[in-house]
Amino acid sequence: MFRMTTPFRCSVAALDLPMAGTAATDTGFLLIEHPGPWGNKALAESRLVPEAARDALALAAAARGIRVQLIRRPGERAPAGTTFRVFLAHPAAGRLDVQDLNDRAALADLDLDLATRGPGWQPYAGSLLLICTNGRRDICCAEFGRPVAQAAAAALPEETWETTHLGGHRFAVAALTLPDGMSYGRVDADAARVIGEAAGAGAVVPAYLRGRSSYPPQVQAAEIALYAALGVTAVDAFTLVDDTTADGAGVVTFRLGEVEHEVAVTAYEQAPARQSCADLAEKPSTTWRVESVRARAGSDSGSR
Repeated sequence: MFRMTTPFRCSVAALDLPMAGTAATDTGFLLIEHPGPWGNKALAESRLVPEAARDALALAAAARGIRVQLIRRPGERAPAGTTFRVFLAHPAAGRLDVQDLNDRAALADLDLDLATRGPGWQPYAGSLLLICTNGRRDICCAEFGRPVAQAAAAALPEETWETTHLGGHRFAVAALTLPDGMSYGRVDADAARVIGEAAGAGAVVPAYLRGRSSYPPQVQAAEIALYAALGVTAVDAFTLVDDTTADGAGVVTFRLGEVEHEVAVTAYEQAPARQSCADLAEKPSTTWRVESVRARAGSDSGSR
């Protein structure tokens, strides 16, 4: 007797997995407009970027902690012309720069210095909403990500781009906003619009946050806990003061205005599970649990 089976989807299987503290940690982002097709390893397998340029760009980006993403407008699958757009984001500085190129070999000569604005780059005044749709990397990203990207583009056409792997297939639909570098997960169409609008207004949407890309996992989790506990949404609300975590536990301290808040965090291992739809091996993963959030002694803000 023929029996229908539901295909495994890693993001469905991981719906109970905590998201806080799971954002990939990167210093900067280089976005290259590229209609595809996108392979599993998008830049390395690109047919449009000459091999020499790919290699030079990959080395330069890795040396600076810059993550390279390919981007395209939702639904775009064919080259739109010879001119293509390139963005360089430095989230810690809140900076987003742009330039248009007409020769992909020129990617090898891009100035990727994040400390200063290099030649060719111009400031970009808006914000970006990137939604992972790379099905060659994980089917969840295409199956669930593409409809969300289409819906987001209908509301925010200038801000919205499809992108390659952002990390964390299990949290699809995965999204990233720039220049703030905030990573989001389990994003649906309505949430994508709200997140995109919030990014443009200098705010975050804590319910979907995975973390700030410029922070390590434990600090990401602590900051998200503060957003939830204190009810603030400004992307620059908190200033990191200290991080004493070691051997899987510690305290992360942030300042909000004149008050410092201590967030106690502990790492714990999740049960082995498949990390992606195509990976049959079950592997453990580490997530960070927030034990307490309290104002530093002497403050009248109290404990939570």
